[in-house]
Amino acid sequence: MAQRVKHSKIKNTGILFELLSRQITVDVMNSEDKSKSVEMLKKFFNENTELGKENQLYQVLLKQNYNSTRKAEKLVDAVLRAREKLQNKKLRSEKYNLIKEIKRNYKVEDFFRARIPNYKVYASIYKTFLAETTPVFNPVDEVDSNFSIIEHITRNKTKPRDTDSKVISEFKKEDKDLRLLSYQLMVDTFNSKYKNLNSMQRNLLKQYVNNISNTNLLREFVDSEVGKIKKILSKFLPMVTDKITKIKLTEAIKQTDSLSKGKIVKDKQVVALMRYYELIKELHNVTG
Repeated sequence: MAQRVKHSKIKNTGILFELLSRQITVDVMNSEDKSKSVEMLKKFFNENTELGKENQLYQVLLKQNYNSTRKAEKLVDAVLRAREKLQNKKLRSEKYNLIKEIKRNYKVEDFFRARIPNYKVYASIYKTFLAETTPVFNPVDEVDSNFSIIEHITRNKTKPRDTDSKVISEFKKEDKDLRLLSYQLMVDTFNSKYKNLNSMQRNLLKQYVNNISNTNLLREFVDSEVGKIKKILSKFLPMVTDKITKIKLTEAIKQTDSLSKGKIVKDKQVVALMRYYELIKELHNVTG
């Protein structure tokens, strides 16, 4: 019997598309004039490339939702028939060139380190497609992957809030370039609205956005900032004369340890860090 196949994140078309899409956000927030990810998406994932065609099949299986298992099975069969029509040699060549460009423009270890929602489904689609092109493929892998996809398609969806659904659905209809432009406008609006943020707060927001590509770096950044905050607040402590304020500040210093808990930085920890920066700003203003 053939050995079980190990999923390759770097060769998964759906994941490559997802990571490049996320990288666009990082590039925009980093004020990159031209995002290399946008260029790569246009070059490798258009409707005339085999990568673009295969990605469309990934998206169908990732996004479609049926209440019926029978319908889900029919969809998987239809997608596999469409997958058979792709030119595998051309697909491999395009994927090789895309990965080469990613390595040329980004640090590949960081680029592929990001968390992927529905990772199991991406891996199952990859293995199911691979089973169609591999002469000897482990039947257990094939069956497990097939069932994972069907379970995903027949999952229960929660309906979006009525207040948001119309806006979101209209936004999704727009051309990709227009959506990117809209995002840039939102960033500009954000910068204008929050222009009073100090350098520490701005840097935190930048690092938080970069968390899209590298979760480990964000944890390292937060941990280092916690150490800095402790030192700064400890220096202010002797300057505080009010007894109650001094007790509160001492407690606030102790509470900084909670920001270093967990492997992954949570949203509430980022919010708390922003508040600590605000506290430091206020202490600077009070003490001069």
